[in-house]
Amino acid sequence: MRNNQDMPTSDQINLHFRVLSDEKIERIYQATLECLERTGVNVMNAEARDLFTGAGAHVDGIRVRIPPHIVREALDSCPNGFTLWGRDGRTQMDVVPGQIHFGPGLTSSYFIDPYTGERQRSRRQDVATSARVIDALDNIDYLMGLALPEDVPPERAPVFEFAEMVMNSSKPLMAWGQSLQNMQDIYRIAVAAVGGEEHLRQRPIFALFAVGLGPLVIPDVIIANAFWAAEHDIPIVYHGPGVAGVSAPITGAGTLVVELAGSLAGLVAIQLKKPGAPVCIGSVPTPMDPRNGRPLYGSPELSLYSAALSELATYLDLPLMGTSGASEAKTVDLQAAIESTTQVIFSLLSRTTIPHDAGFLDCADIGSLEMLVMNDEIIAMARRLMRGIEVDDETLMLDLIDRVGPGGEFISQKETAKNFRKEIWLPRLMDRQPWNQWANSGSLSMLDRIQARIREILETHTPHPLPDGAVETITAILEQRQ
Repeated sequence: MRNNQDMPTSDQINLHFRVLSDEKIERIYQATLECLERTGVNVMNAEARDLFTGAGAHVDGIRVRIPPHIVREALDSCPNGFTLWGRDGRTQMDVVPGQIHFGPGLTSSYFIDPYTGERQRSRRQDVATSARVIDALDNIDYLMGLALPEDVPPERAPVFEFAEMVMNSSKPLMAWGQSLQNMQDIYRIAVAAVGGEEHLRQRPIFALFAVGLGPLVIPDVIIANAFWAAEHDIPIVYHGPGVAGVSAPITGAGTLVVELAGSLAGLVAIQLKKPGAPVCIGSVPTPMDPRNGRPLYGSPELSLYSAALSELATYLDLPLMGTSGASEAKTVDLQAAIESTTQVIFSLLSRTTIPHDAGFLDCADIGSLEMLVMNDEIIAMARRLMRGIEVDDETLMLDLIDRVGPGGEFISQKETAKNFRKEIWLPRLMDRQPWNQWANSGSLSMLDRIQARIREILETHTPHPLPDGAVETITAILEQRQ
């Protein structure tokens, strides 16, 4: 994505972490294959059922039981990743195992107004505001809407959301749709944004975010949209949903089986429709709060299960969308910082390819730019941790140590100036001043600095311009179906 010294690639990551041993990974994978063959999935789409029938699956009404060889053949045909582009034609995001890219979430019902601090129902303008802020953040790599606009026709909310994202940022996008018409309109908007359909097919600027609606269920519209995306060379992120104790077993191992089985079932259907179509699997494996049945977005189990799924995806040579940067807190407070930091670090340690949901509060019900900007700083700090300590002849600096000698100082040496920014991470928002300087500069809290950063972006940042005529085309698409 960027020439950023604090964003390590897979071969630069020096810290190591495992949730599952090789033996446990293999056992969970084999259990997943058994689940798909013995229990199967409910496939609500007739075309998908026909594809499964043709491949040799056992189809009984809407229940489809998938033999392991069909899953393995689908995994063989599915590429191990894909590339999303910014509409500027230069920004590149490689969605492959080992690369890590952070993004926000989508469809939150409420949004925190960045100027008044009030919690309000999400609006179209909130999507535009989020996109402009994300466009300026160095460590948020792709866009989702962070708000579900309620001031537009509800059946077309995904289209308006996509339009605001594409007009206010040049970063890669994630789109979703409630209908095939949504997908077609989103595609037309993307074509206008890049200046032509052939350009979009060669360098797609968005992936389809497709989420199943229940455990081991392939929904009709969701898979139909995925089929349409595959035919138009749009990558797909397919989620298999499950909440431990509600729509998945209460155990971590059982939840992993249900989540992986749901994702792989969707992947298989897409590969049967178009072999070679790029698919990233995904999951938000939250546990249930036993006191009220609510999913727990800030729980340690979410980070643990997501990391385990990332290891399973790596074993299958697939990218994974996980969860990172969210919290159960209702405001950007100490709880929000603790929970989101844990998620960010676990996502990096487990090499989760595209963790999303940064900026969410209150069980993904609130979108917060303050939370998002705080996570931008957290991600930057955590990426520095992931670079670890480089050890070679140059970094050991024995010649310099010998030249300076006992009792000497290194601050004036040219090697110090040369390597300072590479070695020492400097925060943008966290305060490192002595008390007196901090007090004299206004005694600003972290939240004060975050809010000032948001206002600065909104008042000064200008996204990359769209091609001539694109805004008019997009406006016409939005207006023609109201």
